[in-house]
Amino acid sequence: MNARWRLALAFALAALLPACSSLSGVQRARVDAVTESARTAALSCERDDACATPSPLHDLSARAFAQSRPTQPRHYALILDGGTDALVSRINLIRSATTAVDVQTYIFDEDDAGRLVLDELLDAARRGVRVRVLIDQMAALRRVETLAALAGAHRNFELRIYNPVLGRARISYWQYVVGTACCFRKLNQRMHTKLLVVDGAVAITGGRNYQDDYYDWDDEYNFRDRDVLVAGPIVRAMGSDFDAFWDDRRSKPVRHLVDVGRHLLANGATPLAPAEFERPARAQAMRTASVDVAQAQALADRAIPVGEVRYISDLPDKHREEGANGAVASRSLRELIESSQDEVLLQTPYLVLSKAAQDTFRALQQREQPPRVLVSTNSLASTDAFIAYALSYKYKRRYLREFGFEIYEYKPFPADAPIDLAQTGALPPLAHAPNASDASDASDASDASAIDAPASTAITPSVAPDPLAPAPAVVADAPGPAAQGAPAPAVAATAPARVRERPDRRSVVWRGSSGRRDFRPPLSRENAALRFGSRGANEPVPLQHAGVRIGLHAKSLVIDERIGVIGTHNFDPRGDHYNTESAVVIDDPVFARALADSIRRDIAPANSWVIARRDSATPFSGLEYSIAKVSEYLPLFDLWPVRYATSYEFVPGPRCPAPLSPRHPEFRTCYRAVGDFPEVDLGLKSVTTRIFTAFGAGLAPIL
Repeated sequence: MNARWRLALAFALAALLPACSSLSGVQRARVDAVTESARTAALSCERDDACATPSPLHDLSARAFAQSRPTQPRHYALILDGGTDALVSRINLIRSATTAVDVQTYIFDEDDAGRLVLDELLDAARRGVRVRVLIDQMAALRRVETLAALAGAHRNFELRIYNPVLGRARISYWQYVVGTACCFRKLNQRMHTKLLVVDGAVAITGGRNYQDDYYDWDDEYNFRDRDVLVAGPIVRAMGSDFDAFWDDRRSKPVRHLVDVGRHLLANGATPLAPAEFERPARAQAMRTASVDVAQAQALADRAIPVGEVRYISDLPDKHREEGANGAVASRSLRELIESSQDEVLLQTPYLVLSKAAQDTFRALQQREQPPRVLVSTNSLASTDAFIAYALSYKYKRRYLREFGFEIYEYKPFPADAPIDLAQTGALPPLAHAPNASDASDASDASDASAIDAPASTAITPSVAPDPLAPAPAVVADAPGPAAQGAPAPAVAATAPARVRERPDRRSVVWRGSSGRRDFRPPLSRENAALRFGSRGANEPVPLQHAGVRIGLHAKSLVIDERIGVIGTHNFDPRGDHYNTESAVVIDDPVFARALADSIRRDIAPANSWVIARRDSATPFSGLEYSIAKVSEYLPLFDLWPVRYATSYEFVPGPRCPAPLSPRHPEFRTCYRAVGDFPEVDLGLKSVTTRIFTAFGAGLAPIL
């Protein structure tokens, strides 16, 4: 071994030793003493109900329990499509708590939305409510200082970190590499479950984490997500699941982790610094909205009365060495799909199906009368994880031909989405520009206005469409006349303007606390595979137009418009083998139709492109198809340049008054091909997408 390699090995060993160290027994006892002395027991309220705020949402649970019978449970279920409604509901319920609030999540950020919820949880603890917060290590707040302050905040408040690799709350780039080398399986075993339980009576679960872009508060990129609020007896089971995670040996008190413990020993349990909101007026408006009885009542009035509700979930047992049998959520969801007779409506942001899921859909297609399968997912232009998209791109032929999927890919600037653009803090750049050429002359000004525009301070619940009404069929941005007699989408006027200018690269950068522009932190996204491989490797791709971009994050399933499912599972290999997942399953036709209509809104032409077979341009189409099929099954060197499918845009007109299935014989009369990656600024990301298509199949299990 030459001197250079010996020196490199010495540096590696020197780095490895502190990364794998832990607090000694003496240090842990000292940390316990420091935090215990700092944790006050003083209360801001002496009432038995902890000065809880009256809440029509919380009252749903009283109605549900009063109407339930031992053999006939009653529940109320509220679909939370809009980010504003989702945040208002959470804060409203936290303020309504009288005894306990439990929070379980994958991401808890320190941006405006995250800090607002954190402050509400601390206020609840000071009122006399027991508050427990369990966060997965991969995105457990940004700063060790914050975690240390929370460790000593109040005796009613406790924070634990799930499955901390290297015994730390936060890990750096090189520590992630060390963790990959020493503990690859543990590093990938993540708690993807999201749950808020209040007083053991009402709960919220679904796709949302605690971060600006899940609540329409990011000025560049926001998720179109979905939660469900459930009130009634099933919440007791949800609370029991939380207890199982809380009591598991993988859940560590934050003060016992190396980085937090050492900070406490060196600095003591200093109080949490007051929040510095990027947009204080918006945060205050949300606080005001959360105690507005009329707004909460409007949400409660939309709740659907249902009977039995199932909560399917993976427990920490899934993360044992023999934990393959713990994938309860995956098996249960596949069984629901196998029970379908007429239609499966699936929504997932990352269409990288696990082998078991592929086998399920292949078996469905082999039936004499297979059910129709419609899939709503992200386009390359809208996704936050382009490597995952590259793998789905690789398997388009399989999905269309072997599984019979009808695939709809979400647009980055949907015209009719349940997004409150006024709350993002960004104004559509040059929204009144008469044409693209005029706008391009002022692209610098539009960038500045989109980033620094003031936020609206008026917050009201989004207006929900009639859950039984058909999805809108109008394409606000498609060429040609609108469909005969069809109204414009209700929120099209608030959709972001898309101005042809220099490529929009603002979504791939992030403003740090210093105000300096930089790449987004690698752990700020939930599904960032190889998150430490390169800076920005999994960030949204640059686009041809500027505007507030929307990406799909909802995970839902509807079976025969009879069973509705809202949860955390992406139907991917990670969900089967590594992540703990959960979902609410409601066998009720009214609820199922409401959920189906919500998904159909997302796949309407105003919001999605359709994926369909590419028209053959050569006389050797059969040979080309055979080569492409063989290439697709190769784990490496899948370099065939022509893919089986491409994206199509609906073109309404006299002959095409309404959208058609890609299987319809008149499909090509009403749709035009718009390329494999519409809206994307074709450059390096186009190249890397094809590279990961060719060489990335081996990454599928950890995506």
